[in-house]
Amino acid sequence: MKLKVVEKYEAVIIELSGSALGGNEATEFSATLRKLLSEGKKNIVIDLGEVTFMNSSGLGMLISGLTTVKKENASFKLARVTEKIESLLVITKLTTIFEYYDTVENAIKSFSK
Repeated sequence: MKLKVVEKYEAVIIELSGSALGGNEATEFSATLRKLLSEGKKNIVIDLGEVTFMNSSGLGMLISGLTTVKKENASFKLARVTEKIESLLVITKLTTIFEYYDTVENAIKSFSK
């Protein structure tokens, strides 16, 4: 999995690509989130549009990220969730925990509601 951080408007977008399998990637993801939060970034969007595969460890990475962000009173939203990942979220009943949007722009707009 590759990770790229982009700042846009009042949000930070973490673009993930490739296979999200946890492990070292989860450590990097967590460290990136903590760094952004320590810099005062409060609106975080995770762009999943280029993720080709996600296993339970990848889901765990997202859950852990959500928990980390919520503890800092910040916002964590998913964008461009693929059909495969959405079906994982539905099966695991995580659709009630994550806010997710069809585009990064819609996720960013939701911060100002």
